[in-house]
Amino acid sequence: MSTSNKVIITCAITGSIHTPSMSPYLPITPAQIAESAIGAAEAGAAIVHLHARDPKTGIPSQDPALFGEFLGAIRTKSDVVINLTTGGAPTMSIEERLAPVVRFKPEVASLNMGSMNFGLYEMLGRYKEFRHDWERPYLEASDDRIFRNTFRDIAHILEACNANETRFEIECYDIGHLYTAAHFLDRGLLRAPLFIQSVFGIRGGIGAHPEDVAHMKRTADRLFGKDYVWSVLGAGALQSRVVTQGLLMGGNVRVGLEDNLWLSRGQLATSNAEQVANIRKTVEQLGYAVATPDEARGMLGLKGEGKVDF
Repeated sequence: MSTSNKVIITCAITGSIHTPSMSPYLPITPAQIAESAIGAAEAGAAIVHLHARDPKTGIPSQDPALFGEFLGAIRTKSDVVINLTTGGAPTMSIEERLAPVVRFKPEVASLNMGSMNFGLYEMLGRYKEFRHDWERPYLEASDDRIFRNTFRDIAHILEACNANETRFEIECYDIGHLYTAAHFLDRGLLRAPLFIQSVFGIRGGIGAHPEDVAHMKRTADRLFGKDYVWSVLGAGALQSRVVTQGLLMGGNVRVGLEDNLWLSRGQLATSNAEQVANIRKTVEQLGYAVATPDEARGMLGLKGEGKVDF
Protein backbone atom coordinates (compact mmCIF):
# COMPACT_ATOMS: atom_id res chain seq x y z
CA MET A 1 0.00 0.00 0.00
CA SER A 2 1.32 3.45 -0.88
CA THR A 3 2.10 5.64 2.12
CA SER A 4 2.64 8.87 0.15
CA ASN A 5 -0.52 10.40 1.62
CA LYS A 6 0.02 9.06 5.13
CA VAL A 7 0.91 11.14 8.18
CA ILE A 8 2.65 9.63 11.20
CA ILE A 9 1.28 10.96 14.48
CA THR A 10 3.68 10.58 17.39
CA CYS A 11 2.35 11.12 20.89
CA ALA A 12 4.77 12.07 23.68
CA ILE A 13 3.01 10.79 26.78
CA THR A 14 4.59 12.44 29.84
CA GLY A 15 8.15 13.70 29.26
CA SER A 16 10.32 15.49 31.81
CA ILE A 17 9.41 19.15 31.21
CA HIS A 18 6.14 19.56 33.08
CA THR A 19 5.76 18.86 36.78
CA PRO A 20 2.79 17.14 38.45
CA SER A 21 1.36 20.34 39.93
CA MET A 22 0.82 21.80 36.46
CA SER A 23 -1.96 19.41 35.43
CA PRO A 24 -3.96 16.67 37.15
CA TYR A 25 -4.02 14.86 33.80
CA LEU A 26 -0.25 14.39 33.41
CA PRO A 27 0.45 10.61 33.57
CA ILE A 28 2.76 9.78 36.47
CA THR A 29 2.45 6.14 37.54
CA PRO A 30 3.30 3.19 35.27
CA ALA A 31 -0.40 2.29 35.09
CA GLN A 32 -1.33 5.84 34.06
CA ILE A 33 1.44 5.95 31.45
CA ALA A 34 0.34 2.62 29.98
CA GLU A 35 -3.33 3.61 29.91
CA SER A 36 -2.52 6.96 28.34
CA ALA A 37 -0.28 5.41 25.67
CA ILE A 38 -2.91 2.83 24.73
CA GLY A 39 -5.55 5.55 24.52
CA ALA A 40 -3.33 7.67 22.29
CA ALA A 41 -2.78 4.71 19.97
CA GLU A 42 -6.51 4.03 19.79
CA ALA A 43 -7.05 7.69 18.86
CA GLY A 44 -4.63 7.42 15.95
CA ALA A 45 -1.03 7.69 17.16
CA ALA A 46 1.30 5.33 15.28
CA ILE A 47 4.17 6.00 17.71
CA VAL A 48 4.23 6.68 21.43
CA HIS A 49 7.30 8.43 22.86
CA LEU A 50 7.86 7.32 26.45
CA HIS A 51 9.54 8.61 29.59
CA ALA A 52 9.06 7.28 33.14
CA ARG A 53 8.46 9.03 36.45
CA ASP A 54 8.73 8.12 40.08
CA PRO A 55 5.14 7.04 40.89
CA LYS A 56 5.13 8.77 44.30
CA THR A 57 6.69 12.14 43.47
CA GLY A 58 6.40 12.41 39.69
CA ILE A 59 10.09 13.26 39.32
CA PRO A 60 11.53 12.08 35.95
CA SER A 61 13.30 8.74 36.21
CA GLN A 62 15.24 6.49 33.84
CA ASP A 63 14.99 3.45 36.11
CA PRO A 64 14.50 0.51 33.71
CA ALA A 65 12.31 -1.19 36.30
CA LEU A 66 9.74 1.60 35.97
CA PHE A 67 9.78 1.31 32.17
CA GLY A 68 9.30 -2.43 32.54
CA GLU A 69 6.09 -1.85 34.45
CA PHE A 70 4.36 -0.21 31.50
CA LEU A 71 6.06 -1.57 28.36
CA GLY A 72 4.52 -5.04 28.56
CA ALA A 73 1.09 -3.64 29.32
CA ILE A 74 1.21 -1.41 26.24
CA ARG A 75 2.47 -4.14 23.95
CA THR A 76 -0.18 -6.60 25.15
CA LYS A 77 -3.01 -4.26 24.17
CA SER A 78 -1.61 -2.37 21.17
CA ASP A 79 0.66 -2.75 18.14
CA VAL A 80 1.75 0.90 18.44
CA VAL A 81 5.44 1.64 17.78
CA ILE A 82 7.17 2.21 21.12
CA ASN A 83 9.84 4.90 21.23
CA LEU A 84 11.97 5.17 24.40
CA THR A 85 13.76 8.36 25.36
CA THR A 86 17.52 8.65 25.66
CA GLY A 87 16.99 12.30 26.59
CA GLY A 88 15.55 11.53 30.01
CA ALA A 89 16.02 14.87 31.74
CA PRO A 90 18.86 17.42 31.60
CA THR A 91 19.69 16.60 35.22
CA MET A 92 20.71 13.01 34.36
CA SER A 93 23.98 11.44 33.23
CA ILE A 94 24.30 9.89 29.78
CA GLU A 95 24.50 6.39 31.26
CA GLU A 96 21.29 6.95 33.23
CA ARG A 97 19.55 8.20 30.10
CA LEU A 98 20.76 5.28 28.01
CA ALA A 99 19.87 2.45 30.42
CA PRO A 100 16.24 1.72 29.37
CA VAL A 101 17.07 1.62 25.65
CA VAL A 102 19.97 -0.78 26.17
CA ARG A 103 17.80 -3.00 28.37
CA PHE A 104 14.66 -3.15 26.21
CA LYS A 105 15.98 -2.75 22.63
CA PRO A 106 12.99 -0.78 21.28
CA GLU A 107 12.18 -0.20 17.64
CA VAL A 108 12.81 3.54 18.09
CA ALA A 109 14.71 5.67 20.59
CA SER A 110 14.89 9.44 20.75
CA LEU A 111 18.28 11.12 20.37
CA ASN A 112 19.12 14.80 20.87
CA MET A 113 21.61 16.24 18.39
CA GLY A 114 23.42 18.78 20.54
CA SER A 115 24.14 20.32 23.92
CA MET A 116 21.96 23.32 24.68
CA ASN A 117 20.46 25.63 27.23
CA PHE A 118 17.03 24.25 28.14
CA GLY A 119 15.13 26.90 30.06
CA LEU A 120 12.03 25.96 32.03
CA TYR A 121 12.30 28.74 34.63
CA GLU A 122 9.73 30.97 32.94
CA MET A 123 7.03 28.52 34.02
CA LEU A 124 7.49 29.87 37.55
CA GLY A 125 5.57 32.94 36.44
CA ARG A 126 2.51 30.79 35.75
CA TYR A 127 2.62 28.30 38.61
CA LYS A 128 2.89 29.49 42.21
CA GLU A 129 2.07 26.41 44.30
CA PHE A 130 3.71 23.00 44.04
CA ARG A 131 2.78 19.69 45.64
CA HIS A 132 6.30 18.24 45.73
CA ASP A 133 9.51 19.72 47.10
CA TRP A 134 11.53 18.98 43.94
CA GLU A 135 9.34 20.89 41.47
CA ARG A 136 10.27 24.53 42.18
CA PRO A 137 14.05 23.94 42.41
CA TYR A 138 13.92 21.84 39.22
CA LEU A 139 12.40 24.75 37.31
CA GLU A 140 14.47 27.48 39.01
CA ALA A 141 17.81 25.83 38.32
CA SER A 142 17.14 25.51 34.59
CA ASP A 143 18.51 29.03 34.00
CA ASP A 144 21.98 27.63 34.79
CA ARG A 145 21.58 24.12 33.37
CA ILE A 146 23.07 22.75 30.16
CA PHE A 147 21.42 19.77 28.51
CA ARG A 148 24.51 17.80 27.60
CA ASN A 149 24.73 16.00 24.26
CA THR A 150 28.34 16.16 23.06
CA PHE A 151 29.62 14.50 19.88
CA ARG A 152 31.11 11.78 22.07
CA ASP A 153 27.81 11.31 23.92
CA ILE A 154 25.86 11.01 20.69
CA ALA A 155 28.35 8.53 19.23
CA HIS A 156 28.20 6.47 22.44
CA ILE A 157 24.41 6.24 22.29
CA LEU A 158 24.44 5.31 18.61
CA GLU A 159 27.11 2.66 19.08
CA ALA A 160 25.30 1.20 22.10
CA CYS A 161 22.03 0.88 20.18
CA ASN A 162 22.96 0.04 16.60
CA ALA A 163 23.66 -3.64 17.28
CA ASN A 164 20.05 -3.92 18.45
CA GLU A 165 18.74 -2.40 15.17
CA THR A 166 17.09 0.42 17.11
CA ARG A 167 16.34 3.41 14.87
CA PHE A 168 16.16 6.98 16.11
CA GLU A 169 13.78 9.88 16.46
CA ILE A 170 16.48 12.48 15.83
CA GLU A 171 15.47 15.52 17.85
CA CYS A 172 16.75 18.76 16.32
CA TYR A 173 16.23 21.89 18.39
CA ASP A 174 18.23 24.13 16.07
CA ILE A 175 19.70 24.30 12.58
CA GLY A 176 23.12 23.15 13.75
CA HIS A 177 21.55 19.93 15.00
CA LEU A 178 20.66 19.03 11.42
CA TYR A 179 24.31 19.41 10.45
CA THR A 180 25.25 17.16 13.38
CA ALA A 181 22.83 14.52 12.11
CA ALA A 182 24.43 14.80 8.66
CA HIS A 183 27.85 14.35 10.28
CA PHE A 184 26.80 11.10 11.94
CA LEU A 185 25.19 9.93 8.72
CA ASP A 186 28.54 10.51 6.97
CA ARG A 187 30.32 8.57 9.74
CA GLY A 188 27.98 5.63 9.19
CA LEU A 189 26.55 5.71 12.72
CA LEU A 190 23.16 6.80 11.38
CA ARG A 191 21.52 5.29 8.34
CA ALA A 192 18.72 6.43 6.06
CA PRO A 193 15.88 7.01 6.19
CA LEU A 194 16.44 9.46 9.03
CA PHE A 195 13.45 10.30 11.21
CA ILE A 196 14.02 14.01 11.88
CA GLN A 197 11.90 15.52 14.66
CA SER A 198 12.20 19.31 14.46
CA VAL A 199 11.50 20.92 17.83
CA PHE A 200 10.26 24.52 17.95
CA GLY A 201 9.67 26.89 20.84
CA ILE A 202 11.88 25.57 23.65
CA ARG A 203 13.79 28.37 25.37
CA GLY A 204 17.36 27.78 24.19
CA GLY A 205 16.43 26.28 20.81
CA ILE A 206 15.04 27.62 17.56
CA GLY A 207 11.90 29.76 17.73
CA ALA A 208 8.49 28.91 16.33
CA HIS A 209 8.05 31.67 13.76
CA PRO A 210 6.81 30.34 10.40
CA GLU A 211 10.15 31.35 8.88
CA ASP A 212 11.94 29.18 11.46
CA VAL A 213 9.84 26.18 10.50
CA ALA A 214 10.45 26.82 6.79
CA HIS A 215 14.20 27.29 7.35
CA MET A 216 14.43 23.98 9.22
CA LYS A 217 12.66 22.18 6.37
CA ARG A 218 14.77 23.83 3.64
CA THR A 219 17.97 22.90 5.44
CA ALA A 220 16.89 19.31 6.01
CA ASP A 221 15.90 19.00 2.34
CA ARG A 222 19.31 20.25 1.26
CA LEU A 223 21.23 17.99 3.64
CA PHE A 224 19.21 14.79 3.32
CA GLY A 225 17.22 14.99 0.08
CA LYS A 226 14.77 12.10 -0.03
CA ASP A 227 16.61 10.14 2.65
CA TYR A 228 14.58 11.38 5.59
CA VAL A 229 11.10 11.54 7.10
CA TRP A 230 10.29 14.93 8.63
CA SER A 231 8.15 15.54 11.71
CA VAL A 232 7.52 18.67 13.77
CA LEU A 233 6.49 19.55 17.30
CA GLY A 234 5.69 22.88 18.90
CA ALA A 235 6.11 23.54 22.59
CA GLY A 236 3.19 24.77 24.68
CA ALA A 237 0.69 27.14 23.13
CA LEU A 238 2.64 27.04 19.86
CA GLN A 239 1.77 23.39 19.26
CA SER A 240 -1.26 23.79 16.98
CA ARG A 241 0.19 26.43 14.66
CA VAL A 242 3.54 24.65 14.28
CA VAL A 243 2.14 21.19 13.58
CA THR A 244 -0.44 22.59 11.15
CA GLN A 245 2.30 24.39 9.22
CA GLY A 246 4.33 21.19 9.24
CA LEU A 247 1.40 19.29 7.77
CA LEU A 248 0.94 21.88 5.03
CA MET A 249 4.62 21.45 4.17
CA GLY A 250 4.26 17.67 3.86
CA GLY A 251 5.51 16.75 7.32
CA ASN A 252 4.46 14.42 10.09
CA VAL A 253 3.49 15.58 13.57
CA ARG A 254 4.09 15.05 17.27
CA VAL A 255 1.67 16.06 20.01
CA GLY A 256 1.17 15.01 23.63
CA LEU A 257 1.34 16.15 27.23
CA GLU A 258 5.15 16.12 27.20
CA ASP A 259 5.10 19.04 24.78
CA ASN A 260 1.89 20.85 25.70
CA LEU A 261 -0.61 20.53 28.56
CA TRP A 262 -3.39 22.40 26.80
CA LEU A 263 -6.05 21.58 24.23
CA SER A 264 -6.91 25.22 23.53
CA ARG A 265 -6.49 28.56 25.28
CA GLY A 266 -7.53 28.15 28.93
CA GLN A 267 -8.53 24.50 28.50
CA LEU A 268 -6.27 21.75 29.81
CA ALA A 269 -6.13 18.59 27.72
CA THR A 270 -7.67 15.82 29.78
CA SER A 271 -5.65 13.09 28.06
CA ASN A 272 -3.07 12.42 25.40
CA ALA A 273 -5.80 10.78 23.33
CA GLU A 274 -7.67 14.08 23.25
CA GLN A 275 -4.67 15.81 21.67
CA VAL A 276 -4.21 12.99 19.16
CA ALA A 277 -7.89 13.10 18.17
CA ASN A 278 -7.64 16.85 17.74
CA ILE A 279 -4.67 16.75 15.37
CA ARG A 280 -6.10 13.72 13.57
CA LYS A 281 -9.10 15.84 12.67
CA THR A 282 -6.79 18.45 11.16
CA VAL A 283 -4.82 15.79 9.26
CA GLU A 284 -7.99 14.43 7.69
CA GLN A 285 -9.48 17.85 6.97
CA LEU A 286 -6.34 18.66 4.98
CA GLY A 287 -6.91 15.57 2.84
CA TYR A 288 -4.28 13.31 4.39
CA ALA A 289 -4.73 9.96 6.09
CA VAL A 290 -3.31 8.82 9.41
CA ALA A 291 -0.59 6.16 9.19
CA THR A 292 -1.12 2.92 11.07
CA PRO A 293 1.72 1.58 13.23
CA ASP A 294 2.68 -0.92 10.53
CA GLU A 295 2.66 1.78 7.87
CA ALA A 296 4.90 3.89 10.08
CA ARG A 297 7.24 0.90 10.47
CA GLY A 298 7.51 0.69 6.70
CA MET A 299 8.06 4.43 6.25
CA LEU A 300 10.84 4.49 8.86
CA GLY A 301 12.46 1.15 8.06
CA LEU A 302 11.93 -0.27 11.55
CA LYS A 303 12.91 -3.77 12.63
CA GLY A 304 9.41 -4.76 13.80
CA GLU A 305 7.83 -5.31 17.19
CA GLY A 306 8.95 -8.93 17.28
CA LYS A 307 12.58 -7.90 17.79
CA VAL A 308 12.23 -5.88 20.98
CA ASP A 309 13.07 -7.18 24.46
CA PHE A 310 9.83 -6.61 26.34
